[in-house]
Amino acid sequence: MKHFVYRLLALTILILPSWQTRAEEGMWIPMLLKQLNESHMQQMGMRLSAEDIYSVNQSSLKDAIVHFGGFCTGEMISAEGLLLTNHHCALGQIQRHSSVANDLISNGFWARSRSEELTNPGLFARFLIRMEDVTKSILEGISESTTEEDRQRIITERIAHLEKQAVENTHYEANIRPFFYGNEYYLFITETFPDVRMAGAPPASIGKFGGDTDNWMWPRHTGDFALFRVYTAPDGSPAEYHEDNIPYRPRHHFPISLKGVQPGDFTMVFGYPGRTEQYLHSRAIEDIIENINPQRIALRDMRLNILQAEMDKSDEVRIQYTSKYARISNHHKKWVGENWGLLNFNALDRKYARENDFARWSSKRKNRKLYGGLLNQIQEQYDRRQGLELVQQYRMEAILAPEIVMLAYRLNPFLKLPDNEEQKRKILEQAETMVENHFKDYHTPADRQVFVELLSLYIINIPEEFHTESMKEHANNLGSLFDASALKNESFIKKILQNPSDENINKLRNDVISIFLNEYESMYAQKVQPVLKETGDELDRLYRRYIQGLREMEKYRAFYPDANSTLRITYGKVDGYVPRDATSYLPVTSLDGVMEKHDPDHKDFTLPKKLIQLYEEQDYGIYKNEEGKLPVCFIASNHTTGGNSGSPVINADGHLIGLNFDRSWESTMSDYNYDPQICRNISVDIRYVLFIIDKFAGAGHLLEEMTLVQ
Repeated sequence: MKHFVYRLLALTILILPSWQTRAEEGMWIPMLLKQLNESHMQQMGMRLSAEDIYSVNQSSLKDAIVHFGGFCTGEMISAEGLLLTNHHCALGQIQRHSSVANDLISNGFWARSRSEELTNPGLFARFLIRMEDVTKSILEGISESTTEEDRQRIITERIAHLEKQAVENTHYEANIRPFFYGNEYYLFITETFPDVRMAGAPPASIGKFGGDTDNWMWPRHTGDFALFRVYTAPDGSPAEYHEDNIPYRPRHHFPISLKGVQPGDFTMVFGYPGRTEQYLHSRAIEDIIENINPQRIALRDMRLNILQAEMDKSDEVRIQYTSKYARISNHHKKWVGENWGLLNFNALDRKYARENDFARWSSKRKNRKLYGGLLNQIQEQYDRRQGLELVQQYRMEAILAPEIVMLAYRLNPFLKLPDNEEQKRKILEQAETMVENHFKDYHTPADRQVFVELLSLYIINIPEEFHTESMKEHANNLGSLFDASALKNESFIKKILQNPSDENINKLRNDVISIFLNEYESMYAQKVQPVLKETGDELDRLYRRYIQGLREMEKYRAFYPDANSTLRITYGKVDGYVPRDATSYLPVTSLDGVMEKHDPDHKDFTLPKKLIQLYEEQDYGIYKNEEGKLPVCFIASNHTTGGNSGSPVINADGHLIGLNFDRSWESTMSDYNYDPQICRNISVDIRYVLFIIDKFAGAGHLLEEMTLVQ
């Protein structure tokens, strides 16, 4: 009945004509800006050309953008390899360099010389060299009559051939990615630098100010930034860490504006957004709202409560779990806000209305019969998946969430070692490193409680047909399953890896947690995965056709593809918003607001004494605004998502004005439903970043290599 009412409402609400893309919406492909966006961006105030932003013939803004570690964005801010990204993107590195005796999380870190910069094995900075539309080469000769199996085989072969051909005899890398569910394909040529060293980070009381309390919220007062430096071999080529390496010389680095922002100013964000699903069927959105998100939220609630209690007992555990807690909490709060936004800002109404438009359009002419019944076919596939997606979520959020189970999962590949001695040695070295990293940040009592509580929720909420023998056997005493495992013992695992005889490897295989995991994975592979894969493949095919039909129906609309961790531009304006009745938010915060929130009795709002002193003395230097205040954060209508963390926020002249780090709580729905009236990205003002580096940290030597624009 509820869904009938939604559909009835959808017929009466006011919809934008032909679903034209709204001004600020979109994650646009940089090489297509000239034909799709340049004119509109200039009408909004931009004083650059598309060639200034993306070019393969000259230095452009894209040459300063970094895919930071593959999970965040960064940008070059000096000609000497200095890289700026978010504190929360760097938190894993900060934590790994921290101990109780040398707590960089609490105290911050500033390299006074390049010799003091901290190395980070495994971290990389990746730059885009160029991109190319290879759709014709990939899809040539493939038609509607081509079977899906043949289509995939042909595409896979062509991708492998083109990727190899594109970088032959170079040190570059090539990657071809599908867009619009496989209606288009683009080639990305990249260059990756593996020597990335930490140059500076504020204490968490600045870099994480507000903590979980303020996460996803506005107004915000967080100095969410950190500094790294990219190094190369002496000849400028990518190289692993070596003392002879030299700072990277970027093709472009951002000039930094001291002018600041005003309401209505043009802004753009350039970065690597992770994943959005703007074209999902209404049935998928219904399931997210009613089933998936509520269960994920409950499971993470449980984990967070357990971890927080253990962290409060010990500084050692606090340091071990700071980064883990932040990762768990981040998505937990996002899903809460996402559901609130989807429910309160007509996401389903819009989906129903658009689907009704499509159904009417596709039924009007015979040449549209390709799209007839398409929406019903999509719904049928979701019907087939009913309940299984929840099992999939419980696998991720309950079965694999305990660290001991994830350790068993990661050890599985090492249980089948190759005969080649050199390969075996490398694999075992990797395993030892993985095990060391695991136990460095592991607290057994916390993990035991997480294991017991999450498994209990699984048993209660998931049908018995998806339970394993181990679950049933230990259902009344899940702690005994955890207690019987030797995977809590680092020395036990290391001894096996140092002497990987068949007898020793069998000790790992026969551990109760390994048996539990393998039983579960076997059940999942038999009862869940085949249906999810089959329906997933069919949904990809149907969505590919649906997007094709939408683009025919709305031929005058500029379409943008969903985010897929490839480089994108989004643009908008500095602007406040009204999220609910009698609540209106201004777009800029200042240090005054930081001090208003200061509470020495609350861990999220305790400030360092030096920052308080600088505030009391009003010692803001050249970083204050016209009113004499120190700006801290601002919001704008740029369409962003996870992966955009650390992205540069750029003004109309191509200068750096801020660092993207979050969205407002109401905006988290924008992965499925962007609304320009409510969706806002949150950025730290670059003047606050410079102030902290200069006045707070006394690291003015870093500013000397930047290009500051008055």
